Amino acid sequence: MTQAEQRPDENSSAEQTEIERLTQELSRSRDLHLRALADFDNYRKRMQREWDSAAQAGKRQLVLALLDVMDDFERALAYANTAPESTLTGARVLHQRLADLLQAQGVVPYASTGQPFDPTLHEAVDAVKTDQATPGVVLDDLRHGYRWGDEVLRPARVRVAQ
Repeated sequence: MTQAEQRPDENSSAEQTEIERLTQELSRSRDLHLRALADFDNYRKRMQREWDSAAQAGKRQLVLALLDVMDDFERALAYANTAPESTLTGARVLHQRLADLLQAQGVVPYASTGQPFDPTLHEAVDAVKTDQATPGVVLDDLRHGYRWGDEVLRPARVRVAQ
């Protein structure tokens, strides 16, 4: 065999080796690219979750402040017997608008009176000895409790039968 006849085989073998090397390099580059895409997608999702969480925390502070205003309205309406009817009507309308606004955001009050005391829903501020109710039952709300979706936004302050 002449040297010229061996060269095409050597070239073919060298070309085949180069093709395999390039194929492996392309495969590694493709894997790195896919990993980078997945990492970026995970980063984007994590940033969105953190942004949503920060927005929710800010909204929570605003809603809690509005609940204090709602409490003030309820106290004012409870003792507004001497106010002129037009003033009382205006206060009731404003109170209802605030309640509707909170409800539109998913913030709703929950009933506690007559329910068994639950430390996840209630904050006991007084225990009253009475024969009128079973021990451990909420006698009355001193401050309404509110839920925000499935979460307790603010526990109710209650008096409990002893």
